[in-house]
This record gives sequence, C-alpha cells and structure tokens, in this order.
Amino acid sequence: MSVTGHTSSGSPTAPAQGPQKAASIRDVAQAAGVSYQTVSRVINGHPNVKDETRKRVESAIEALGFRRNATAFALASGVTRAVTVLTSNTVLYGYAATLQGLEEASRAAGYTLGVRVVTPEDDLDRTIASAADTGGGLVVIGFDRLGAAALDRVPAHVPCAAAVEAPAAGRSPGRPAVWADDRAAARAATEHLLALGHRTVHYVAIPASTGTRRAAGPRAEGWRQALEAAGVTPPTPSGRGWDAQAGYEAGKKLARDPDVTAILCGNDDLALGVLRALHHAGRRVPEDVSVIGFDDAPHSGFVTPSLTTVRMDFHALGRAAFGLLRNQLDTEHQEPVPAPGEPTLVLRESSGPRET
Repeated sequence: MSVTGHTSSGSPTAPAQGPQKAASIRDVAQAAGVSYQTVSRVINGHPNVKDETRKRVESAIEALGFRRNATAFALASGVTRAVTVLTSNTVLYGYAATLQGLEEASRAAGYTLGVRVVTPEDDLDRTIASAADTGGGLVVIGFDRLGAAALDRVPAHVPCAAAVEAPAAGRSPGRPAVWADDRAAARAATEHLLALGHRTVHYVAIPASTGTRRAAGPRAEGWRQALEAAGVTPPTPSGRGWDAQAGYEAGKKLARDPDVTAILCGNDDLALGVLRALHHAGRRVPEDVSVIGFDDAPHSGFVTPSLTTVRMDFHALGRAAFGLLRNQLDTEHQEPVPAPGEPTLVLRESSGPRET
C-alpha cells in the first residue's frame, strides 16, 4: 500500500485529487500481517503481544498515519468507546471533581465522554433511553435522590456503573458502584469535636439520596452514631439545601443559641455560609463555635478562618467508576479497580477546644 503523496518507491507524486480516505484499523492489520484484534491489543497497551509483533504494528501505524476513530473502532472491534454520564449537577464540588476523574480516565483509555444533566422535570425513562442510544455505557453520579432514581431506572441490559453515597450496611446499589465511607468519616469528625470538650455537635445537613428523613444520608448517620455512642441525644439537624445560602440560613438560627459551640456541615459550601452567619452574629470561630465542613473543596483552605474539613477523593471515585464500566464494555480489558482512598479529617483553623 502506498502512502499519500509518495509512490511505493518513495518518489514524490502529484497530490491526490479530493479528500483521502483515512487508514482504518483493518488497513493497519493488513500492512502488518496480523489480525485487527492484534492491532487493537497494541493500541490499548495489552501485555499479551510479542515485542516483534508490537513493533511491526507500530511501524504500520506510523507509515499509514493511522488515527483511531471511535466509531470505526467500534465497528471493527465490537467495543463502543463512548460513555455518557447522568448527573443532576455539574457545579457543586463533589459532582464536578467526580466528573473530572471520569473525564481523565476515559480520555486516557481512548473513550469519548458525554454528560447528560437530569432535572426533576425530565421523564427519566426517556432520558436514560436517549443516553443509552448513543452506544457505549452509562455512568450515574448518584449522590442525590434524582441521581439515585436514575440509577434504579437504568435497564439491566445497559452497561452501567455508578458513584454513589455509602449504602447502608448489608445493602448494595444493584449495579457496579463505588463509594467512599463518608458515614465513618462523619462519625470521626463528630468524635473529634466531642474530644475537644464540646458537649454536643449540631449538624447542617445536605439532602440525602435515599430515605424519608431529611437527614437520613450516611454523613448524618455517622454524626448521629457518634453522639449516641457518647450518650448524647442528637439535636435536630438543620439545613435545606447544598449551597452557601442554605448554610447561611441555617447558621443564622444556630448563631442565636449560645449553647451551640460545635457545628458539623454536610459539605464545605454549607460551612462557608455558616461561617458568614456566625461572623454577622458576632460569634467567633473557633473561640465561640467550632465548624467542620465536608469534601475539602479548593476554597476550604483559603477562607478566614481556614476550614477544618473531611477530605474526599472524588477524582478517584470518578476514575474507579469509569474502570467498573470499562470492564463491562471491553472484554479484552479486565483489570481490578482500585478502591478510592479513605476520607481523612484535615485540621485547620475553624475548630478548637470548647472555651469554659
């Protein structure tokens, strides 16, 4: 086969007329004298290829100027290299960082990534069917009720993986999924505040993905477990949303109670609003009130005072969720998916001993 612009002897020729057909994976296979499956293995770095064969395929790829096209590759190999993410949010830190991890992992593996934002007004079945029609598989970010509902509605025949809240003991999402133990992390954060001498810890909740109580999510459960283990009756949780405004509204009410000396927040955005409300009420942090957030969003270390928070590795969650899906899509690529690191408590300026 000749290379565009040259004869087989290497002498220059006149430019070909019209657009030139791009080399396909089968063209590479023919030039290298191997099967297209072997070319696929070389492209994807599969270890079970002889060095001599790998070099021959790589030489053919370079000579033909081959560039893998996702659609052509799917037709030739039976592997559709496309992933669609279903999520209800792309702005909040946990969602955005999970998406970043998904994008990084999919790009490194040669997959294209699309994002479909679901809303309460959507017909979930229709939205899921439309996303599945693009081919490949689905990744669902199920951190909230809408995401969890979408995951429950994905048909069994559609390849699917998810990043979710930590499920209750003995339960699983029903599809391949990855999560961090934020229940244990919230318990540890609450225990830390109790160890500092605070008689109780108030909780500003994020909406749960499951359950009927407003604070039925794993972070609220961990907070509640720590208090009950210490013989403390948990106070009524506050909070009605995810953002700093919701935290500010909850913080204004808590700031009026002089007995409130420690607050755990369901995420860092809520904590940011709580800090502002305490400042407006003249309550000092951490001298009067200690505040701990959750997630370790990028702004957490740069507010004043800097925010003590629970660090969650959402990037790793996204990468792991993609790994779970890829193992379903590509039978030639079966690798164990590393578990994300455990959440860790990051101590900064916003927490301290209770003043007596």
